[in-house]
Amino acid sequence: MTETIVSTQESGERIDALLARSGFTRSAAARLIAAGQVTRNGVPVKKSDLTRAGDEFLVLREDEPEPASAEPEDIPLDVVYEDRDVIVVNKPRGMVVHPAPGHPDGTLVNALLFHCGDSLSGIGGEIRPGIVHRLDRDTSGLIIAAKNDEAHLSLSAQLSDRSLSRVYEAVVRGSFREDSGVVEAPIGRHPTDRKRMAVTDKNSRFARTRWEVVARYRGWTHVRCILDTGRTHQIRVHMAHIGHPLLGDLVYGTGKPEKGLEGQCLHAREIKFIHPRTGESVHLETALPEYFTDVLARLGPIQ
Repeated sequence: MTETIVSTQESGERIDALLARSGFTRSAAARLIAAGQVTRNGVPVKKSDLTRAGDEFLVLREDEPEPASAEPEDIPLDVVYEDRDVIVVNKPRGMVVHPAPGHPDGTLVNALLFHCGDSLSGIGGEIRPGIVHRLDRDTSGLIIAAKNDEAHLSLSAQLSDRSLSRVYEAVVRGSFREDSGVVEAPIGRHPTDRKRMAVTDKNSRFARTRWEVVARYRGWTHVRCILDTGRTHQIRVHMAHIGHPLLGDLVYGTGKPEKGLEGQCLHAREIKFIHPRTGESVHLETALPEYFTDVLARLGPIQ
């Protein structure tokens, strides 16, 4: 049984909506409330109840077992680069990288197993074959997978020594005085919500994100972010930490859909790595996806 504490500073919000922007799906939130597993001051709540400022809710739930294995599925892939050692895919927004509780299939791993057959590294185990790094479900863009253990070890080492680099683009709230900057702040698990990360000195790891302005809009900024480390939710946490949460981020932002997006406006646009067999530098780039360019169009003229 897992306990999650969810707090709110706002009044008048439906409790299922509050839980939905705190990491639960709406259907899961409804089930937990109906089962009496969401309480306020020890009293089970109803789905129609509204929040009060300062409320603290306790959510009790059974831990879902992690899927034991992944099966091949015929899911189309946008392959940007492929050879006998590595494959680089332009992951669409909304696709989960590997099977996990609540997402047993329909993932990138399921698609890779169908596309690559048995030629994926086994280092990640049966549900993460070939996976060297990850992207959040609502983050689109380039992700690399290894087709054998030697390639996997090489790419993992490059992640550690930063010879494998990644460049992201995002839309964030607010404007910057400077044209570029660096965020250095340690990231660890949120003290009360295990699904979230936070800038914290407790049980955290060093994290650094470099950012630069691409374009300025009224109330929003299009930025490019370069990861010097690869912590969970790093860009989302760091941008929120400096007062510029990502547009549409339901966890670290306003918690409400923005400009038609439910989920962060974040795209992994570039990846550079040293090929594990040839030793040559490989630099790949993809265009901004339609959802991203549609958001930019909704922001109005560039200032």
